[in-house]
Amino acid sequence: MWKIRVNSGLFLLVLIVLGSCGGETYLPKPKGYNRIDLPERTYQNLPDSFPYAFEYSKHALLVKDSSWISERYWIDLYYPYFDASVEVSYKPILKNQKLTEEFITTSYRLTAQHNQKAYSIEETVLELPDGSFASVSELEGEVPSQLAFHVSDSTNHFLRGALYFKTATKNDSLAPSINFIKMDILHMLNTLEWK
Repeated sequence: MWKIRVNSGLFLLVLIVLGSCGGETYLPKPKGYNRIDLPERTYQNLPDSFPYAFEYSKHALLVKDSSWISERYWIDLYYPYFDASVEVSYKPILKNQKLTEEFITTSYRLTAQHNQKAYSIEETVLELPDGSFASVSELEGEVPSQLAFHVSDSTNHFLRGALYFKTATKNDSLAPSINFIKMDILHMLNTLEWK
C-alpha cells in the first residue's frame, strides 16, 4: 500500500512539472518608462515686488535664487511634482545698448555651453504681445538644460531663463514633463510686462 502512495505522489509531481512547462518560451519584458500624469494648467500672477510681471504655473513654487551669484530679482520657479526649476535672472540695462548686446551674447554663450552633449539646438524667435521679441532655444540630447530663453525691451530690461531637471532620468523619458513646462514658459513670456 505504501508503494502505491509513493508512486501516485511521484506521478502527480511529474504531471505538475510537465504541465507547468507548457511549451512557451520565456521572453523578458522590454524596458518601460515611468507614467507621468500631468496636472491641469492653472496660472497665478507674480507678486508686485519685481520690475517685471508675468503669470506662472500654480504648480510651481516661487523661490528666491540662492546661488552665490544671484542678484535681487533672480528667482526660481520650482516644480516639486517634476523636481524641475525654471531659473530666471533679470538685469536692468538702463538704455545702454552695449549692456544689451553683452547680455544677449552671454545668454547665447550659456546656451552654447551645452554643445558638447546636445545633438540639436533649435532657436525660435517669438514676437510677444507687447511688441518685444523673445528668443527660445530648445536643446535635444542628454543636456542639463532642455530649454533656455531671453527677452528684452531693448531699453530698460533684460530677462533670461533656463529649465533644469534635478534627475538623472533620460530626456526622452522626461519629454512629457519638458513639454508641459515649455508650455508654461511660453505662457509666462506671452503675459510678460515690464514695470
